[in-house]
Parts: sequence; C-alpha cells; structure tokens
Amino acid sequence: MVIMDDYARLFRLDGRRALVVGAGNGIGRESALALAAHGADVIAADLDAEAAAATAELAGGQGYPLDVLDGAAIQRAAAELDELDVLVFTAATNVRKRLVDYTDDDFDRVIALNLASSFRLIRAFGGPMAERGRGSIIGFSSIRATTVEPGQGVYAATKSGLIQLLRTAAAEFGPRGVRCNAIAPGIVATPLTAQIRADEAWSAAYASKSALGRWAEPSEIAGAVVFLAGDAASYITGSCLMVDGGWTAVDGRYTPPA
Repeated sequence: MVIMDDYARLFRLDGRRALVVGAGNGIGRESALALAAHGADVIAADLDAEAAAATAELAGGQGYPLDVLDGAAIQRAAAELDELDVLVFTAATNVRKRLVDYTDDDFDRVIALNLASSFRLIRAFGGPMAERGRGSIIGFSSIRATTVEPGQGVYAATKSGLIQLLRTAAAEFGPRGVRCNAIAPGIVATPLTAQIRADEAWSAAYASKSALGRWAEPSEIAGAVVFLAGDAASYITGSCLMVDGGWTAVDGRYTPPA
C-alpha cells in the first residue's frame, strides 16, 4: 500500500542527474530550473556556452557547451556525462516556407536539427540508461505533429517523426527500465516564435485558436517535464503529452451563438 509520504515524494528528483539540451533559453532553460527546484542535479547544455553557464548558475548545476549537429560531440558528451537519470532535449528550428519554395538546404537544415540530432541523442544516452536499468528521456514535439498549416510542412514532419522515434525507443528500452516520452507544446513565447509575436494580427490569431485564448510562457511547459522525469510518471512511456492550452481539442474557427 502506498502511504501519504510516498505520494508527496512522487515529484521529487533528489539524487538524480538530469541533462537538459537546449537549456540556454526558452523552454529548455525553464525545464532546467524546474528540475533543479525539485532536487535534480542539472547539467545545462547548449550551443551557446555562455547561456548554458548562466542557466547552470541559476540551477546550481553544471554548464556544458554542446553542438547537437556534431555527432562526435554527442558521443563525447555521453561518455563524459555518465550515470544520467534524465535526458531532456528541446533544440529545434523552423524554416517557414511553402513546400514548393523549400530548397534542399532548407530541408536538410530542419531535418538535421529537429530529427537527426534527436536520434543521435536518444541513441547515445538511451543505450547507457538501458544498461543501468533506469532513465527517463523526454523530447519536444509540437502541436504541428498533428495539426498543420501552409509553410509548416517540413517542421511538422520532423515533429511527427520525433514522436514515432520516441515510441520506438520506448518499446526497445522499456523492458530495461527506461521510459521515453514526448511533450507537444502549443504556442509558447520563445525565440523560435518571435517572428509570429512581432506581427500583432498573427499573434492574436494564434492566441484565439486555443481554448485558453492566450500564448503560454516557457515556465508553463516546465511542469510537464518534471512530471515525466520522475516517479509520478512511472507507468507512462511511449506517450505524447499535449501542453497546448486546448489548441488540438477545439475547433477554434468560429464560436456559434448557441
């Protein structure tokens, strides 16, 4: 029987080491801070070494410069940052163009960061986690994995592909104690969405699409990371948690009078 104190500890991460890739700003930064607030020993990794160090200082952890487009660098990180309990990766990019306007370079750029680097991170860190018999891997998908619009095709394909990649990892690593899940945010005020938020009409249109009628702050996504990282989610794997303010639950095009 579970006692009250056990439930109180479900969201604690004391004694666990967490690597957050993309921790220099936005959702990654807030995820690192939230994990640290719940007791985790956080390693804040980012291409921007100064930004990683700044997040690490706030989290009381370690900064780690990491270029996820460099496969060898990922392998080195996996060797150096041994004994991880949690891996969170948030790094992504988007090129907003219609498919016929996409160049091969545009395509390769989005695929490389959003999908190929995710694969390499899962492979490099998931294997050792499985050997130790424990771990939680959390990758960031998007509402665009299920709902698209003109100009989002390649980005959407990567975010849908990431869910399937994590589901496969869940199937392969699950018998050895490693859980793998995705989080799919809606519209969040991050550097990636600065172009949209700079356009008042575009920003307002997006805000009105969700059930809550507003944009999210990065800190509002961090709770989902803490949940999936720890024992509160001990029987959750191969899932995608929508954190989208109801965007994918409602029609959003028109509110009828009755």
